[in-house]
Amino acid sequence: MAYKPGPKVPQEMLIEMNPATNIDRSVLRGMLIAVAAMIVLVSASNYLVQFPLSDWLTWGAITYPATFLVTDLTNRAYGPRRARQVVYIGFALAVICSLWLATPRIALASGSAFLVAQLLDVHVFDRLRGGRWWQAPLASSSIGSAVDTALFFTLAFAGTAVPFVTLALGDFAVKLALALLFLSPFRLLMAVVRPMGTARPS
Repeated sequence: MAYKPGPKVPQEMLIEMNPATNIDRSVLRGMLIAVAAMIVLVSASNYLVQFPLSDWLTWGAITYPATFLVTDLTNRAYGPRRARQVVYIGFALAVICSLWLATPRIALASGSAFLVAQLLDVHVFDRLRGGRWWQAPLASSSIGSAVDTALFFTLAFAGTAVPFVTLALGDFAVKLALALLFLSPFRLLMAVVRPMGTARPS
């Protein structure tokens, strides 16, 4: 009996039937969302840090700590390698955007502090991801916040009339409080942001 070829499967259907392709699309979509969130948060914080609420606090202290939540969720979902990629891309684009919203000194100070603190956050989170669900995000955000605050306020305001020491203390206190507060959304999003097969589960 002669062989009759079956119907040709459309390329679009082949793509949808390929789990690896779907995973790649999902990862790309998630990373793009994380990068966009980083750019918005860092740029807004660099603008708002120029407006003090008091001698102890600026508006930027309210928005910036959310960057650690973004990093931790990315790390949980896709692992440390992709989390670092989000940090690098977010760093470059956020510095460029911040140059339009803040002074060059603030933009560069923010970029330097952001890069060091976020990479440290990724490392600490990855080391602790096997413990209780709250240990990795709380420890990584707290340590990263301490480094970020020290670097940013020293590089941005040392030698100026700005009371950067008191602002740094207020900023760090808010970051610690928000690190605790963000445990709730992190816990809620754990059911949605599940670890990929290449990432170790939290």
